[in-house]
Amino acid sequence: MPKYDRILIVGDFNIHVCCPDMPMARGFLNLIDSFNLVQCVAGPTHERGHTLDLVLSHGFPSFNIEICDAVFSDHSPVLFEVPLVCASVKPRAVAQCRRVFNSSTAEHFSTVFNQICQIPDFLCSQTDDLSSWFYSTCRTALDTVAPLKTRRPKTKCEPWLNEMTRAVRRDCRRAERKWKKDKLQVSFQMLKDCWRQYQRTVKEAKRKHFSDIILSNCHNPRVLFKTINSVLSAPYADSIEPSLEACENLLLFFIEKVSSTRAQICPCAHDPSVVVSCSAVFDRFEPVTLSSLQETVGHLKPAGSPNDAVPPRLLKEVIPTVGPLVLELVNHSLRSGVVPKDFKHAVVKPLIKKPALDPQDLANYRPISKLPFLSKILEKVVHSQILAFLEKQNVLEVFQSGFKPFHSTESALLKVFNDIYLATDAGDCVVLVLLDLTAAFDTVDHAVLFSRLEHWVGISGTALEWFRSYLAGRTFCVSLGDYVSSSAPLLCGVPQGSVLGPLLFSLYLLPLGSILRKHGIAFHLYADDCQIYVPLKKKGRNLIQPLLQCLDDIKAWMSVNFLKFNDKKTEVMIFGSPTETPNVFVDSLAQFVKPTVTNLGVKVDCDLKFEHQIKAVVKSGFFHLRQLAKIKPILSRQHFETVIHAFVTTRLDYCNALYIGVSASCISQLQRVQNAAARLLTGTRKFEHISPVLASLHWLPISFRIHFKILLFAFKGLHGLAPSYLSDLIQPYTPSRSLRSADQLLLIVPRTERKFRGDRAFAVAAPKLWNELPLEIRQASSLSAFKALLKTHLFTLAFNTL
Repeated sequence: MPKYDRILIVGDFNIHVCCPDMPMARGFLNLIDSFNLVQCVAGPTHERGHTLDLVLSHGFPSFNIEICDAVFSDHSPVLFEVPLVCASVKPRAVAQCRRVFNSSTAEHFSTVFNQICQIPDFLCSQTDDLSSWFYSTCRTALDTVAPLKTRRPKTKCEPWLNEMTRAVRRDCRRAERKWKKDKLQVSFQMLKDCWRQYQRTVKEAKRKHFSDIILSNCHNPRVLFKTINSVLSAPYADSIEPSLEACENLLLFFIEKVSSTRAQICPCAHDPSVVVSCSAVFDRFEPVTLSSLQETVGHLKPAGSPNDAVPPRLLKEVIPTVGPLVLELVNHSLRSGVVPKDFKHAVVKPLIKKPALDPQDLANYRPISKLPFLSKILEKVVHSQILAFLEKQNVLEVFQSGFKPFHSTESALLKVFNDIYLATDAGDCVVLVLLDLTAAFDTVDHAVLFSRLEHWVGISGTALEWFRSYLAGRTFCVSLGDYVSSSAPLLCGVPQGSVLGPLLFSLYLLPLGSILRKHGIAFHLYADDCQIYVPLKKKGRNLIQPLLQCLDDIKAWMSVNFLKFNDKKTEVMIFGSPTETPNVFVDSLAQFVKPTVTNLGVKVDCDLKFEHQIKAVVKSGFFHLRQLAKIKPILSRQHFETVIHAFVTTRLDYCNALYIGVSASCISQLQRVQNAAARLLTGTRKFEHISPVLASLHWLPISFRIHFKILLFAFKGLHGLAPSYLSDLIQPYTPSRSLRSADQLLLIVPRTERKFRGDRAFAVAAPKLWNELPLEIRQASSLSAFKALLKTHLFTLAFNTL
């Protein structure tokens, strides 16, 4: 499977796939599903009525399936058709206006900028005038050193075709012409030698190209994945044909989407939230220094807007030159409470959500907002000061795991499922409600947000005026290719793609926590995804009423705050004993009950076996192994291992702390993916033992990787590197009297009733695993030291039989 893009397997498998409840059939169907194979035969192919003859395909569809009558055998012939894909001719590229940058552009820009940079005195009092002058000066300097030129883009060539490979290719062409001219055997041998030399040179150039990519991004898996994936994935039509009409249509569609969502919200006069008075006031921003500004710019990603006066990458290079003026502009904005209008215009690039979707349907596009790079610098300065104030005053929601350091989807799910495991272990059933909002970031009401900042957070004075200016007068346009639509105002919502947008949205949702606490309902938020869960101790209609009343109050609060439930994505799941779960009465929530839901990227089933999640991970893992096999010949072993970790190991490790206590058969499926990755990396044959290979690679088996993740969260919780809601689940053991175990750094293992799956709770599993560690590992002083000692210990346990 890892060797081919398109596969067709046909024949008599002698497995009754028409009976999926049979063990062999179930295992076979899970296996082909893991490898993304599609079984196309639906009817009986044997005279006894079973489906034994199968057509398995990958990479192309099979259609017009026809099962004929059996004539000369007890099996029926299966006829089908498969398409053959022909390469299409790409249209010729249209000439475009572009700037040409080289290694000396930054130096020339600094020279020209210093010559023309003289701030008029009358500009020092107005932030907008100072911003406009700075933009104009930067464009003048940029037009001098890198003027716009109209040129037709060159045909895209492979990035590893350099001067050396082109020179060798010219030798091949020269040898070919000589052989065609004289037809001598010696000329033909020279041609073959030149051709082999060209192949070796190109292969080495490919290896160097990918090695440079991997070395420069080995500590940034996201960039590494994006770069390698762009090489492996086939290009597709990602948008409609660029035109001014298409831009205007998309602009109207995005405006209408937000307007219709707000129009569907039924106003409610009752606000069920509890007003909380703030104890401190943040009334002004502190001016920043040049060194801190340069440090901020250095940490920002070079992503900006097409309307930037200076491209972000060039700006980061010339920041020693333009830094004093940028500092003046930033501090002027902080002092005056005015955000320049040049900072408040967004260019939206529509991006199709999935390659398979229809590019002509405007609903299939996601608006990617691009803001000026200078505005992100200003926002980052404001964000750091506001965040420091919020953390000092404990304003942020404890159970909001989005956009916060040390928090993640995995930590949020660990907390939620810890509570579910303990409740079901006590004999209760737990109802989990997953709420989703429609275009939540885009429907935020500015007046409500200002009230929230003033009364809930404590922002006032110049700081509050700065936020009013930041949200007022914002505009956006849609861009496709060289076409740009007209500008439209943004009358509501927090700016997408901004630094402050996620933080403002979190503050906007602050009253939601007070409503849930008033009803005594457990909850957890991740951005706009809300998980609400409550244990039901007995069977009965009245026990679900507090949850229903809480949901009514949440809907009322959301209508007051211009937020709308996405009913299509609202899901309910009931956990508990298989004998009691069917008898749980959930009243009006029954229509939303699902056997399987996707919660923060993890597929969850009601029996908490995670079979669907593991099946999806296995399928994704084998898919990427097939993709990576294409570039194995041009990568060194070290670099190929790095790529495998970025594409496959990260998927095996995502939220694997939830797999504690799952069945051995499920873990073996994940182990199969790791084994296949090790065989692909080392070239090990299929039937050779894999344990020595994993040991030589220093790869921990899947079960030990799960223990590693649990213990890592335990260490972080004990040393303040984890969310407080996880740290509170771990309690150090302190004996009531003087004992030898007092200095062993042990943890308290909570008692469980062991009726269901209490041992899988983080509060139980983490202390148990922690107390089994040697003392020297528990005494590790730093996170890096703990990781090294823990990996060595688990590695010894995993391969002690070798």
